[in-house]
Amino acid sequence: MKLVGSGPRGTAPLKACCKIAGALGIGTLSLALAANDSYSPNPDSDRTQLYWGDLHLHTSNSADAYTMGSRITPETAYRFARGEVVQAGNGMSVRPRYRHDFLAISDHAEYLSVYRLLDAEDSRLKGWALGDDWLALLRSDRMGELTMAFSDAFQNPTPEKMTPPEVVSAAWQDAVATADRYNQPHLFTAFPAYEWTSTISGDNLHRVVLYREGRGHADQLVPFSSQDSNDPEDLWAAMARYESVTKGSTLAIPHNSNVSNGRMFAPRTLSGIPLSREYAEARVRWEPLLEVTQVKGDSETHPFVSPNDRYADFERWDEGNIALTADKADWMFAQEYARPALAKGLAYRQSLGANPYQFGLIGATDSHTGYSAVSEDNFFGKFRSTEPSAERMFTKMAQVLNENWRLSASGLTGVWATENTREALFDALQRKEVYATTGSRIQLRFFGGWDFTEQDLSAVPISSVGYQRGVPMGSSLLLPAGQVSEATAPRFIVLAMKEPDGPDLHAIQIVKAWIDDQGKPKEQVYDVALAGVEEADGRASMRAVWMDPNFSAVKDAVYYARVIEVPRPRWTTRDADFFGVKRPDEAPEFIQDRAYSSPIWYQADVLRQ
Repeated sequence: MKLVGSGPRGTAPLKACCKIAGALGIGTLSLALAANDSYSPNPDSDRTQLYWGDLHLHTSNSADAYTMGSRITPETAYRFARGEVVQAGNGMSVRPRYRHDFLAISDHAEYLSVYRLLDAEDSRLKGWALGDDWLALLRSDRMGELTMAFSDAFQNPTPEKMTPPEVVSAAWQDAVATADRYNQPHLFTAFPAYEWTSTISGDNLHRVVLYREGRGHADQLVPFSSQDSNDPEDLWAAMARYESVTKGSTLAIPHNSNVSNGRMFAPRTLSGIPLSREYAEARVRWEPLLEVTQVKGDSETHPFVSPNDRYADFERWDEGNIALTADKADWMFAQEYARPALAKGLAYRQSLGANPYQFGLIGATDSHTGYSAVSEDNFFGKFRSTEPSAERMFTKMAQVLNENWRLSASGLTGVWATENTREALFDALQRKEVYATTGSRIQLRFFGGWDFTEQDLSAVPISSVGYQRGVPMGSSLLLPAGQVSEATAPRFIVLAMKEPDGPDLHAIQIVKAWIDDQGKPKEQVYDVALAGVEEADGRASMRAVWMDPNFSAVKDAVYYARVIEVPRPRWTTRDADFFGVKRPDEAPEFIQDRAYSSPIWYQADVLRQ
């Protein structure tokens, strides 16, 4: 079996990889995915297989990507994601190290395809005064003026500033039809999707809206944009109307919560009303997932809210909101990072009877180049201005006015699904049997139960005992009827394997959050597997059974697994070496990429029958 990769670890320890792959239940075939033209799941595997992809990617159909120079079409983006050689905007021929199993092109709903159509002098835009003005600015390369004019129209959507309805409909019909053309059940899944781009005073409340079906469903109604309303509750109402009219299914994924300046998990709704049970139930219904890592930093946790977590200081973007129009204040961190939100959700369950933050975790690129690329050692950039060059670390991004060296190479989503189809992948996303990585294809299993033992680690695949005697990531763990002793404690099985040509693994941790007797959120990070001193380079795989030593049967709790790699040079360090330039002093020299499982929730007042 040949492993494709350009790094020095391209010949990973095959025997160890194959052994742990069997335990994970993925089959060894998936390790060679990049070397094959097609892939189908191992028919002898257990209930689920692991699939990789990106749920947040932009092409030239996004207005911001187009004005930043991207001319890459959705067709090219799909071809790149499935492993083909394509031509980049700078003329280079590129292909991914690993092909994806699925992709969602989520171009902004606001002015979808408009700049591309204006540039092509599409007849449907003739006579639209705003379009004529924009085209003149575009053709004269007055991008500063164009950006300001766009911002005004985006934030003040009067009727004359809105895209003509027939253009909106045609652009969305084309997006759905293109996804259908590239969707190949069992080989490659292309999801119809768009981004709802609510930005309140520069604070990010963006969501990716994902569809389970294609033509005949997704194309019946046009996307609900933030120009229709910037309130998430109105978006959920639009999604409910879509499902009622089309009988299709959809979900929304909040992203980039670290630049929301405390709005993403605020204690009041956008209209200023304290959260209610109805709100909590609606949010968890329509938003089962959270994008926890992407190009604009990591949103798992922050040193301010997790001062005792030695890995909390990771890919931080904490100077302000997404537009850098307002500074960051300390109180905001607890209202925009995933870990404190997970804890706060437990408190809401106690007070409201429903948990609005019972979300799984995904990673995505949010790339605006059309290329879903995540490599640290071959960083292709996430915006047209950050494609490879000696200057890119030192310039600023047109989108968020920040230094390019801050860009993260993140991220990816791993999905445990029964097959590579829209239906199976969407269902796995909805049940939260998914996890995030910051770019590496770390393979991760996480199950919770009551009677797992060390002997269960020998099961092949591990899911044969995980599903039989426990629940997978994304699930609720219920106490068996009659089992209410304080001596009872949940046990968790966690297995991880390195990317075939990536760094070794340094640690597996389990993060626990709960609410104490005073109603305050608490957290604890437990090391459950560590590479020893004699294993300075880490391990190819790790596994453990862990029991919560501080369990209370009468208190709700939430648990998730975090896998940490050994350090390797960050893309900025590799750029400095390759181009012979000095790395900015503020730019990290090394990075420890990681994976975050979706959580498992313990619900104290619910008994399993």
